Amino acid sequence: MNTFVSGAKRAGSAVKKHLLTSISYMLPLIVAAGLLIAIGNLMGGKQVSTLAQMNFPNAMTTLGVLGMGLLPSFIAGYIAYSIADRPGIAPGFLAGQIASFLGAGFLGGIIGGFIAGYLALGIKKIKVPKWASGLMPMLIVPTVTAIITALIMFFVLGKPLTAATSALNHFIVGLDRSQRALYGFLIGLIGCADFGGAISKIPNLICDGLLLDGIKGPEGIKVLAAMVPPFGITMSYFFAKLFHKKIYTKREVETIEVAFPMGCCMITEGVIPIAMNDLLRTLPCTWLGCGVTGMISYAWGNESPVPSGGIFVIPAMSKPLVAIIALIAGSLVTGILLAIFKKSLTEEEVNGITKDEDKEETNVDLSGVNLQ
Repeated sequence: MNTFVSGAKRAGSAVKKHLLTSISYMLPLIVAAGLLIAIGNLMGGKQVSTLAQMNFPNAMTTLGVLGMGLLPSFIAGYIAYSIADRPGIAPGFLAGQIASFLGAGFLGGIIGGFIAGYLALGIKKIKVPKWASGLMPMLIVPTVTAIITALIMFFVLGKPLTAATSALNHFIVGLDRSQRALYGFLIGLIGCADFGGAISKIPNLICDGLLLDGIKGPEGIKVLAAMVPPFGITMSYFFAKLFHKKIYTKREVETIEVAFPMGCCMITEGVIPIAMNDLLRTLPCTWLGCGVTGMISYAWGNESPVPSGGIFVIPAMSKPLVAIIALIAGSLVTGILLAIFKKSLTEEEVNGITKDEDKEETNVDLSGVNLQ
């Protein structure tokens, strides 16, 4: 039993590692493509299919959409790369292309990446004659892996993957307002669970994948909720100051001064040093704030065509006013709760002075000591 449990833990850790690797490579593509779409849309651009229709706004939007279309291939390609190194890249990207062909989106890309990666890893271990060893990484492994992956995805998993993706999309689109409020709260909360860490990346990846399928509501939650922790913590500092309550040390205040502008750009990690000093109070307060933001944004139909960019992409959202209200409401919840529940600090604690440091040094008379 212990062997089974330890094996399951190792397998889970491996899956998480490969997913996080693909996400790290995929993020620059998502950010760049999303901002291109936002730039194009703000200038009245649209996706076009001929050069005769091309102008600068249309070029930006079209390029962004093409970039988003690469998402399944990036997911699959870099999962396979994480598993099998370089020989896994080509079959992984091809598996992502198959996922796009099937309309299986990010879910198909993830499954295709793992299939291609582990097939490539297995084929790499096959012993071949010396003359063929040089051909393995560049020719044999990628080609054979791509063929087997294609057969599996086209003829075995094709229909189930398409059906599963379609069912997920129909489920999300069919939610009523109260259901969207609940799911928005959960997506916002989980998406900020560890301030941009491993837990947050998984639901955020799902939001990016749904964006690829034209479902933009969850992406709006992701963008807005990521700003709530730094905004909320900043508000809590001013609320506490208003009531003459000191809840942050001078060093933490300096961190807030950096974390707030980072938060404007949707970089949540700036608040981690503050949260680490008081996890039991900070985490629940930020979770609730992120959840409220997600609930308001999703329930009232706000959508984001852009997966990153912070406050700078709010004008590109479908309902900017709802987005602003959701962001302010969630930040206020976090700020008020932290101002209430964080304990008051003494003057020494605010200045970072410990009791030992506060004691005056005792003068010692060494004049009578003979050092010879």
